[in-house]
Amino acid sequence: MTQLNIPPFTGDATPDAGLLADLIDANRILFGAGVVDAFGHVSVRNDKRPDQFIMSASMAPAMVGPADLIVFDLEGNALIEDSRSLYAERFIHSEIYKARPDVGAVVHSHSPAVLPFCASRAARLRPVCHMSGFLGSGAGWFEIRDHAGEASDLLVRTGELGASLARSLESHAVVLMRGHGCTVVAEALKVAVYRAIYTNLNAQVQLSAQALGDPIFLSLGEAQATAAANESQVDRAWRLWSEKLPRIPE
Repeated sequence: MTQLNIPPFTGDATPDAGLLADLIDANRILFGAGVVDAFGHVSVRNDKRPDQFIMSASMAPAMVGPADLIVFDLEGNALIEDSRSLYAERFIHSEIYKARPDVGAVVHSHSPAVLPFCASRAARLRPVCHMSGFLGSGAGWFEIRDHAGEASDLLVRTGELGASLARSLESHAVVLMRGHGCTVVAEALKVAVYRAIYTNLNAQVQLSAQALGDPIFLSLGEAQATAAANESQVDRAWRLWSEKLPRIPE
């Protein structure tokens, strides 16, 4: 078995091996679903240490394997010495975990169908189908110009910008990042992947419905009921998504 690139934890601080395997699959599932491409990233909170999270070194998500996983603290510092590049936007993850103890996983992407909603305020991203009830409270909005001025590269490169993003997320499951993409959170990794996939699908359907005219959105009650029903069956979707993926040789 390939040696996992994690610090030499002792006792019960070592992340669950199944959680690490799921994180590898999550990267590749998101690629297969068209949510990420060469860019984007996903992380999970350490199930044994809530003040730590795990994500890969900076690389295309579909290429992530066991040896690429790195553990970080909630300041975005890697807990091992590693010569490889780290994701510049790891502060998205660290600051959300810091601000939202309920969050167990984070997905950041430039999800194609979501991008129009990151470029226009004329239409808010709202749930239009029963698979996206988690959008019932709406999505947060992060305008980086308010925090980094008008000459930034739009990337969340610092803890300060990450903290501003976390505040913009508020209690929502999704925050839209103007001109950039979106960040999706959930209490568990599989649910975060589910939400990232269906955020993109909802955006596709909403754009089509708006083109037809007079879209009918889910009520808050419908959104809450459908979210509870669907997210209780995430394992059903996960088994399908993971079985469709070729395995990385050990």
